[in-house]
Parts: sequence; C-alpha cells; structure tokens
Amino acid sequence: MRRTLFRTRIKFCGMTRAGDVRLASELGADAIGFVFARDSPRQVRPPEARSMRNALAPLVDAVALFMDNSAEEVREAIRQVRPSLLQFHGAEDDAFCRGFGVPWLKAVAMGDGQAPTAAALQARYPGASGFLFDGHAPGAAGGSGARFDWSRLPAELAKPVMLAGGLDPDNVFDAITTVLPWGVDVSSGIESAPGIKDGERMRRFVEEVRRADCHVEHDTDA
Repeated sequence: MRRTLFRTRIKFCGMTRAGDVRLASELGADAIGFVFARDSPRQVRPPEARSMRNALAPLVDAVALFMDNSAEEVREAIRQVRPSLLQFHGAEDDAFCRGFGVPWLKAVAMGDGQAPTAAALQARYPGASGFLFDGHAPGAAGGSGARFDWSRLPAELAKPVMLAGGLDPDNVFDAITTVLPWGVDVSSGIESAPGIKDGERMRRFVEEVRRADCHVEHDTDA
C-alpha cells in the first residue's frame, strides 16, 4: 500500500516492564505490543499486561499478540487488557480472528522464501485491518530478529502494511525509504535481552523513523 502522507507508525512489541511502556509512550511510539504467544521469551500473562497497560499514555494503542492461542485465552486477554488491536501470528483463519469483535492484523511469515500474492492474502483474510510481514519462518515465533528480502513483499495490497523482522536503529531508515510501509514493528532490535528494552536504542529507533519520514516527504516534494 503506497502512501501519500508520510508519518510512519511505530509499534514497540514484546513489552515486559511498565517503565519501558512509559518510556515508549514518551518517545512517541504509536502502539505497544504485549505477547501472549506460548513459548515466547516475551510472553506475559493477562494480569501482567493489564498492569503495564496502565503505564500507557493517552492516544497510544495497546496491541495483543497471539500465536495459535485458544479462543478462551484470547478472550481473557481482551477482557483484562482491553487492546485496541489484535495481532495473529499462527495458523488462525479469518473466522477465528474476526470472532472477537476487535480490529486485527494478520502476520505473514516471510522466512521460508515463499512470497504470497496480494490477491491471495486479501482473499484468505478479508476481515484483516492490515498485514504485518515478519522475517520468521512459518510456525516459528516472531521477535526472532530475522530480516527478509523486502523486495519480496507483495505489491498492490489494498490494506496497510506493517514491516517487521530484523529492524533496528541502524536499518529502519533504509527500510522505510525503500518499502514505504504504513508502520514498522520492532522487538529484539531495541532490546538488551529478550523482553528488556534499551532506552537509548528505543530513542534512536524513533529518531531514525522520523528522519526517514522527512526524507521521503522531501523526495516526494522535489
């Protein structure tokens, strides 16, 4: 999805500490992700996420991330955390994802060399609010820090594109100016350890996103 207004949305994912949530809000993140996927090193329980959600600043969205969780687990997270958006990384189908009455993104694993077409994605997930493309292999957890070839992204998607997978402060400028995504999603690229965010890397990531936005807008106006 090509954009004409260049303010890239920023999502910091895999939060495990209220202080990191608060700092992310202050730095200008648009959304904060809480991981409920089993076996993730960043997994939190709904009561923990609910407590961290209280550290969110106004106008910052809470996103709940799942990977083949049961419907009961998804409902409990929604009940306690009240997320603005759900994010599904597993084999969930459209009916499952839209069954909770909350807008949702479908993550697409790009780590196996297969590039789905825009038509196939939109036909399979018509209820998705957008698509997030990540570098992990199908069936593997996100947040791995694996990057993929951005040229493999399907063209002509009619819905917003979120770019993830191996992003960090050193490459997000190139990612944005190359892909022009609606938003970028980062987890391991702003960490000192899984789930432990690094304040300086968070700050630099936001600065590089804003620098890319100004660069893209300047090039468009030229």
